[in-house]
Amino acid sequence: MTFLEFFNFANIHFILAIFVSILNAVMLVLVAKKFFQILQISGYKIKGYNVWLKDTKAKYISRVTMLSLLSLACVLVTNFVFAPYNQNLLFSYLALVFYLVFTIVFVVHANKTPQKNPLVQTRRMSRLITLLFLVAFVISFVLIWVSVAFISFLSVGVIVLTPILVPALVPLVHFALVPLENLIRLSYIKKAKRRLEKFPNLTKIALTGSYGKTSVKYILNKLLAEKYDVCITPHSFNTPMGITKVVLKYLKKHHNLLIVEMGAKQMGDIRYLCDIVKPHHAVITGIGSQHYETFGSVENIAKTKYELIESLPNSAIAVFNGDSENCLSLYQKCTLENKLMVSLEKGGEVEAKNIVLGTSGTSFDLCHAGKTQKCFTTLLGRHNVLNILLASAMAIKLGVSLEEIAESLKDLEPVSHRLELSTNGNITILDDAYSTNVEGAKCALEVLGLFEGHTKVCVTPGIVEMGVKEFEVNKNFGKQIAEVADYVIVVNKVNQEALTEGLKEAGFDESKILPAEDLELAKKQIKQITNLKEKFVVLFSNDLPDNYT
Repeated sequence: MTFLEFFNFANIHFILAIFVSILNAVMLVLVAKKFFQILQISGYKIKGYNVWLKDTKAKYISRVTMLSLLSLACVLVTNFVFAPYNQNLLFSYLALVFYLVFTIVFVVHANKTPQKNPLVQTRRMSRLITLLFLVAFVISFVLIWVSVAFISFLSVGVIVLTPILVPALVPLVHFALVPLENLIRLSYIKKAKRRLEKFPNLTKIALTGSYGKTSVKYILNKLLAEKYDVCITPHSFNTPMGITKVVLKYLKKHHNLLIVEMGAKQMGDIRYLCDIVKPHHAVITGIGSQHYETFGSVENIAKTKYELIESLPNSAIAVFNGDSENCLSLYQKCTLENKLMVSLEKGGEVEAKNIVLGTSGTSFDLCHAGKTQKCFTTLLGRHNVLNILLASAMAIKLGVSLEEIAESLKDLEPVSHRLELSTNGNITILDDAYSTNVEGAKCALEVLGLFEGHTKVCVTPGIVEMGVKEFEVNKNFGKQIAEVADYVIVVNKVNQEALTEGLKEAGFDESKILPAEDLELAKKQIKQITNLKEKFVVLFSNDLPDNYT
């Protein structure tokens, strides 16, 4: 069949090629969902996408390859069986039924897999999906034309090989749209800047740090809400577009205070955010090794967080976590007059003393300028006292009294999945699954240890995004778990070896180290362990982000 003969509406193969190409493009978009999700939660940065491929040993590439190879085998067998009756090649389309069924099974299985950060259908994602659909359609159509003309033994069945292209097509369409996305992003950022300029009396507070940002943000909002009309970035909105969305959509004329959380994964990220917001005051919650993988060193992390201090006016209030060694160094480096350092029983402008940790809450004395106020909160853990101190220091400087702070703390609720406590019969759940850093993990284990008379179960995949330090960090974490827990369920294989080695070195009973491929299997193991009348407390320490699964 010649080129001109194929491109003819009287030719049934031309009509079928269009239909099949559209159908295949739709299927490839569905197959690409996981790859798009990883690209999105990596901040549309290919480095994060590549790290996922590396850390998961490209298992999703293996899956789409298997999908293509199984379908190809069916195509070859079908074409061979029907070869005597396939003079006009129409029987070749029959083989695509197997491909369709296999793809549907693949997509349904992928959608059933629990996701911590499911794909969000933003306008940017819609543009990526649309471009992928168009590219997939063109590739499918060209392959069908070439195969009908030159590869008759495969014919239209050649399109079953297209899923193999998906892992490469996703970054390809991403790069193709980068110039357009940059223009769109800059236009939104300019709009956000112009809108902020219309609020000359708006006080802007920025928070950054390796951990605790979201918790401190919500606590600070609670402490200031009685005196100010506060707008805060919701959840963990801490990226340029997240903050821009809040400014354009949620910031209203009646607001006189804006609290912004600022996240970073590489140097310069905080400076870029400060250029948008131009904050008046700042809180640095602590400097740890979170995101070590992308920063390369703790020094780079500290420099990036200090970009916030460098962006402040001379009149700014700056609050630092004095219990974080690297953060304390930033406090000592800071030249602002209105700087404060907070600490747990170690001295500081704002300090917590006489801390009593319990299974239903925490009490402590809040100390500032020679005054002491007894406080109680239902939040659990020593690290939450530190979060309260960081928020209290800023609130005090903005005119909130110690008595008012104590009153607000009484009905303070934990942020979702950050040491949330719940009970179900004889089982107490400590949900600390949002994310885990070295400091927070240690504090969560301390809370677990408070439950005397309970059998203690720790469910964890370990601590991730630690780069070259990850094995040693998780080995030490395993040793810490061994001091507290009676059972350990290690979720996923990412840090299984390191955690197990640490547990064994600490003398932990190997029969009580239970591996689980995913969280759903871990929950089944919990049911088996807790199928007794005794009391249990289960700590969910971290839930792997989807780019580790």
